[in-house]
Amino acid sequence: MSMSSSLSAPSQDLLPADLSMGTVMLKVGDMGLMLDYYQRALGLVPLTESLGGVYLGRKGVPIIHLSPAAGLHVPGRGEAGLFHTAILFDNRSDLAATVATAAQYDPRLFAGSADHLVSEAFYFTDPEGNGVELYFDKPRSTWEWHSDQVVMDSLPLPPQGFLQANLTEQSVTDQHEAAAGVGHVHLQVGDVPTAHRFYVQTLGFEQTAGWHGQALFVSAGKYHHHMAMNVWNSRGAGPRKDTLGLGEVLIHVPGNDDILAAADRLKAAGVATQHTGLELRFEDPWRNRIRMASVAA
Repeated sequence: MSMSSSLSAPSQDLLPADLSMGTVMLKVGDMGLMLDYYQRALGLVPLTESLGGVYLGRKGVPIIHLSPAAGLHVPGRGEAGLFHTAILFDNRSDLAATVATAAQYDPRLFAGSADHLVSEAFYFTDPEGNGVELYFDKPRSTWEWHSDQVVMDSLPLPPQGFLQANLTEQSVTDQHEAAAGVGHVHLQVGDVPTAHRFYVQTLGFEQTAGWHGQALFVSAGKYHHHMAMNVWNSRGAGPRKDTLGLGEVLIHVPGNDDILAAADRLKAAGVATQHTGLELRFEDPWRNRIRMASVAA
């Protein structure tokens, strides 16, 4: 993967290094079908349920929020929105167990796999067309950096070989007890320079990689990426309509000072926000909704 260098935001305007990604909310048309998929294919456990939908996750950590939205249309392939929600596992064995159940659920929903040098990833599509990545991070000590850009690639990762080497009866039996969380969120956007202005220069992520002007990878604290944006299907896309698919991306920061600093940066850039106590809500230039919350809340 050829990396494009770029200026990062000034250090005083960066998001905190210990930032993490939280629950991804999806607007869904068929709750029964989607609940079945996220439970049986991905091994997620319902945590809370209300009129606003169902939160599913592992070990009490919410990963996906399925929100009923019957009557909305499925977004077109070229529209801005979600590219994939990436679910991170602690080890290859736990990853293999969920890759296996996802593949068995419906082989047609498997979309590929790759060794990215920093991680090993398997790609699926849920029944309503939302992308899902299941992945494991290689040790940070093995990641290679060229200046401030991390070296990533997309090398072959044969699924059968991976499962044969890593799938165990124990990991399958204990699937629902294995830790998992949202590692990163990848969006479809209309153009990369606008994404860079918003996510790096305004919001305060650092760019960690680019991809021939077609994609941007950003993070806090030198993770390979907490978020990414690409134009592979969506070049030129305008603001989103109200559709099925991505409802909201949640970003966790340590404290209210981080919320206030982000709010100031967004305000200075003319971005409308809603600041309610220890939460901040706003939209990117394509109307992808972001919520930033303090873990101290």
